[in-house]
Amino acid sequence: MINDTILRKIDLNLLLAFSVLMQERNVSRAAERLLLGQPGLSAALKRLRETLDDELFVRVGRGLQPTPRALAIAPAIEDALSGIERAIRPPAAFDPKIWQGEFRIGMCDNLESAFFGPLVARLRALSPGARLIGVAADKRDAARMLDDGAYDFSVAVHEEPASWHVRAPLFSQCSVCVYDPAQLKRKAPLTLEDFVNAAHVTVSFEGNSATNVDTVLAKAGLRRQVVATVPRFSALPPALRAMPAIATIPESIARCIAQLHGLEISAPPIDLPADPVTMLYRRVDRADGRSLWFRKLFVDVVEAALKASGCSMTISKAA
Repeated sequence: MINDTILRKIDLNLLLAFSVLMQERNVSRAAERLLLGQPGLSAALKRLRETLDDELFVRVGRGLQPTPRALAIAPAIEDALSGIERAIRPPAAFDPKIWQGEFRIGMCDNLESAFFGPLVARLRALSPGARLIGVAADKRDAARMLDDGAYDFSVAVHEEPASWHVRAPLFSQCSVCVYDPAQLKRKAPLTLEDFVNAAHVTVSFEGNSATNVDTVLAKAGLRRQVVATVPRFSALPPALRAMPAIATIPESIARCIAQLHGLEISAPPIDLPADPVTMLYRRVDRADGRSLWFRKLFVDVVEAALKASGCSMTISKAA
């Protein structure tokens, strides 16, 4: 254990002066290396002598001769200064090409369907030795799982973060209507009459059928008929293919399942607020080279995926 009482008595700069004097054995050359005047170095040497209770260096001709005490302590001081220099040296730039390890990301299934595939493909191209681990998460437990080390960051509609977290904006997520045109024989865009009279399927992890759609309709004195609620977005396509019904869901996942299952997309006939999708990560990782690289990669992948899918959402560069 480090003895604080002893270390408080000495200035680290004095040990650096001692090390340079041991190497140079000359006050003028040592002062030049330390960017000090000779009086300043002489004052430092005086403090060293008082602290260590030893003369340390004796002038012999135009040079200095170390005492036995100075020779005895020099190797340990040199090792200590070398260790400190290595510890505070700027870290090497993160190189994804040679890195071996995991990147972990937390997402709910609608964002995972839209972005996980493009992310792992891009990661394989840039960091062949890396693995991508997707962790099921939503905004309810995102902060706790982040603190537990479950992932590098989560992507969701996060609540106000704790002071030790950073919430960075990604994009505003709009909702659209998706349905099977073979079942619900209506052409896009759907009218308000089409929307209110049709059956609806909702998605809720908690099993709640009411959403912000019902809030907006209620303000207009209208109601819709929710006939089913599923716990995940992957259950929607079979339900919509089986009956004439509408699901109003985030645009990113809607375009994915529409393309895969031959479904139709329509703008909703009511004005729905957009949800701010954000990235949540630990403040301690803000300047870490590996974490910075992974977050930037994800932002780039999201931007490309949204453009490729035709989504109207705009990516933020603040992450």
